[in-house]
Amino acid sequence: MKIGKLNWDDLNSIIDNNRGSIRDDIRIRGGIGEDCSVINFGDYECVVSTDPITGADHNSGKLAVHINCNDIASSGVEPIGILVTILAPETCSLYDIKSLMSDINEETKKLNIEVLGGHTEVTSAVNKMIVSCTIIGKGKRNSAVSTSGALPGDDIVVTKKLCLEGTSIIVNDYEEKVKGILTPEEIQKAKNYTEYLSVVKEGIIAGKFKVNSMHDITEGGVLGALWEVSEASKLGFKVYSERMPLSSITKKLCNRYNIDPLRFISSGSMLITTHNGEKLIKELNKSGISGTIIGEIIKDGHILVKSNKEEIVTPPERDELFDFHEKML
Repeated sequence: MKIGKLNWDDLNSIIDNNRGSIRDDIRIRGGIGEDCSVINFGDYECVVSTDPITGADHNSGKLAVHINCNDIASSGVEPIGILVTILAPETCSLYDIKSLMSDINEETKKLNIEVLGGHTEVTSAVNKMIVSCTIIGKGKRNSAVSTSGALPGDDIVVTKKLCLEGTSIIVNDYEEKVKGILTPEEIQKAKNYTEYLSVVKEGIIAGKFKVNSMHDITEGGVLGALWEVSEASKLGFKVYSERMPLSSITKKLCNRYNIDPLRFISSGSMLITTHNGEKLIKELNKSGISGTIIGEIIKDGHILVKSNKEEIVTPPERDELFDFHEKML
């Protein structure tokens, strides 16, 4: 099998056929595009999600915290605790494990999140350090926003720049190879993209704004996230390539390595649908967060407008990052 997420149909079938018991106290169930489950606890609800880090060699602790917290943020509630599982290869040292947990500790302190527990072991089952986290959030009853809540006519907003995560991974993992493409200043700037991977702040702002749906843009890039929102909401989308916010550094790397930036892992950006995108962007701007309207939700169809021509967007496949890694081998 190819490295990366399972394809859309296979994953959907596995999820639908293996849900266990269906409980009345689960308000929102995880699924394709719905990264969080929401559990009713009376006046409050608990939001949970889980994700591993497998595609990066550097900053895996930092990435693990932020991609999981971003899932909770996409529900518009505050993350409060995290459980960490570390599977380490026999070649790693105690220092490696301590360093990983130190990074996790540093990031959780920044976000006011407690490390609740987890599991650590050295195993021959892996050949590189794998960290997987489960994140827990808390909100008032019926406050969590779902991915499936998009409505026809909604503006589609993305925050900050796309591909922050993918760009930072390339530069951190392959610094020597990119020295002929980027200046020293650009390399340092791209490394610092890891400081902008959290979307917790914009998630909470958008939750208070009462947006219709949210989804953090991770593996599969913005087109993958759009597909998941549209499928979960049983609607379509029409977006414009020229409106996509990309840094000049990302454009250089994508052009050099033939990477499609719209299908490139993009933690650090939140995809939001709302009836008033301009007003939401003004609210985001007050907290120093940029936002861009890239299109709108439509009744059906998955359309990307590129150079004034409409293209049909196909279901997401594996992220461009994995193809890039294979090219570098």
